[in-house]
Amino acid sequence: MNNKLTLTIEREIIEIAKKYSKQKGQSLSEMVENYFKLITAEKQKMYPEELSPRVRQLRGILPKEANSNYKEIISEERLKKYDA
Repeated sequence: MNNKLTLTIEREIIEIAKKYSKQKGQSLSEMVENYFKLITAEKQKMYPEELSPRVRQLRGILPKEANSNYKEIISEERLKKYDA
């Protein structure tokens, strides 16, 4: 079942989007719906439901540069914790 949704978008963007949707042979509503489907599907890939809430919370806490030497970082943090 479809429902109506009111969006507030700059007039210029609406005009550009209307022209684009006409070129693609889709309605503007279809394009917006497909976009929302796409971004919600990507989010589900990033945070799959089978992960526990604790694991999802911990994902991404290490800096990107730490990916290659995460074991070294963990060792250093343990030393800090237990030597203090």
